[in-house]
Amino acid sequence: MTEIIQKDGTWALDGDALRLTPGRDKNIGVLRRSLGELVVPLAALAGVSFEQGKKAGRLRLRLRDGADPLLHATGGRLTESHDPYQLTVESDRYGVAEYFADEVRNTLLLDGVSPDPVTEYLLPGPAVPVTASAGDGTAAFDGELVRLEWNWKTEDAKAATGPRAIPVAEITAVEWQPAAGLENGHLRFTVRGAPVTAPPKYDPNAVELWGFKKDPLMALVAAAVQARLPHPSAPADEADARPGPPRLAKAPAAEDDHDALLRRLRELGELHRGGVLTDEEFALAKGAVLKRM
Repeated sequence: MTEIIQKDGTWALDGDALRLTPGRDKNIGVLRRSLGELVVPLAALAGVSFEQGKKAGRLRLRLRDGADPLLHATGGRLTESHDPYQLTVESDRYGVAEYFADEVRNTLLLDGVSPDPVTEYLLPGPAVPVTASAGDGTAAFDGELVRLEWNWKTEDAKAATGPRAIPVAEITAVEWQPAAGLENGHLRFTVRGAPVTAPPKYDPNAVELWGFKKDPLMALVAAAVQARLPHPSAPADEADARPGPPRLAKAPAAEDDHDALLRRLRELGELHRGGVLTDEEFALAKGAVLKRM
């Protein structure tokens, strides 16, 4: 196992997955703390990078498009403190971070993981039931129903509609948007047969967010619902089917390790001769294969 331990958290390369555990530093966002440990299958990764800074560096994971319902629901709008796929690295651990990134890259290369988009979620999304309160309401999801309840700060016209109970089968899209500058954010559900015409402040299928500390928790509800909607890149017949729990990617069938490693060596040789791999990359990957043999 290869790992890096920082105040910001611990990342460990363990077999066929990365385990991302948030630390206890005060700068860690409430969303990361609430998510807890994430187990990210290697098949969901598109790459990893390490960026050095004067005082601290940053490890970043890049997931394959469509692999994670959280990233899809939040649309890349998570800030650094809330993004579970970023890790702050102290300057005296730069060497460890570079080694960790190289190990992840080599493993992806050896396993032949494609960086291309996927057509089904490879992560399950947050566990249900999940509830969050922020802005003008509370959103809860139990796997089948989204329930919206309003508070004393809700606009009168929206509050007059009463609590909402929306079956997940009637939801066609979900979006979490954080507050930015003078613009409020929202958690909005697009419901079949109810076109979006009103701003979130008046929309009975949306919670308006005002930029307070607990706003990111609404992304947990968004991701849990998104995980149970048809994948945006799924074939049309699957997209028309009734939403259900996410189907995780199946592990490849077991095969003889020795033969598989020999085939991998031949593939690496072809990539090297074709100029896809540099001499250094080929040597690293070949060495890792031989070590497995």
